[in-house]
Amino acid sequence: MSLQVIGDPVLHSKSPVIHGAMLGLLGLDIDYTAHVVRRGELPQYLAWARENGVIGFNATMPHKEDLLPLLDKIDPAAEIVGAVNTVCLRDGKWVGFNTDGAGAVAALKDGLSVDPAGLTVTLLGAGGAAKAVALALSQAGAERVFVCNRTLARAQELCAHDPLGRLAPAGFDPDTLCRMAGQSRLLVNCTNLGMEGCPHQFDDFSFLDALPPDAGVFDLIYHPAETELLSQARRRGLKTLNGLPMLVWQAVLALEHFLNRPLDRGEMAGAATAAIAEH
Repeated sequence: MSLQVIGDPVLHSKSPVIHGAMLGLLGLDIDYTAHVVRRGELPQYLAWARENGVIGFNATMPHKEDLLPLLDKIDPAAEIVGAVNTVCLRDGKWVGFNTDGAGAVAALKDGLSVDPAGLTVTLLGAGGAAKAVALALSQAGAERVFVCNRTLARAQELCAHDPLGRLAPAGFDPDTLCRMAGQSRLLVNCTNLGMEGCPHQFDDFSFLDALPPDAGVFDLIYHPAETELLSQARRRGLKTLNGLPMLVWQAVLALEHFLNRPLDRGEMAGAATAAIAEH
């Protein structure tokens, strides 16, 4: 029996370290490895995995959306998001889940002591990660989530998927960002601005000045550990959190799906975080 994370590229992934620590703590003799699967190779991979004792896998770029038509069953929450990051073999059938959004909410509660319930949130970006996080914030009771994106049509399309109607599309120009941030207690960056290797950066950070002094800033990026956004937020005295806790918490939730049973989530997250620090 084995577990994997698939993607392209994927060999840099911290998932083997995280899951290895959790599986070790549980005393389970299950390997977790990274496996390069290129776009277009998913049907061959699924057949190979079934024949070679793979009981589940995590999926990263570019497979989260491409997997949907290939699976036997999709969890309703993942269906709304339109992407999966966790796939389990259950009774011979491939079943897909998405733990990204729930992982983000758990990270906020654990790492920033922020409960989204009742909050107004400014969320930057409208890609796959943004969609998962925005919908999870809505499900967690956020009063309003402003989805800010350079292409307004993409933000409108994302917001249309929220059955609760708590998402509102907005632009990405400085005036709009300042106006949205001024109404928000939490700002979440789901873009790749500031990511290592990304040539682009925020045009300016004036929107951070509009946030109330007790606001939190959550950047899904974890490489580098402190993006310029988080550095600028910290200098203004705002609470900050990078994407590493989200990576840990989505893995904890994924492992519950793999093993098909509840775990001591705090204990699992602690073991995973310690393993990353040592690695």
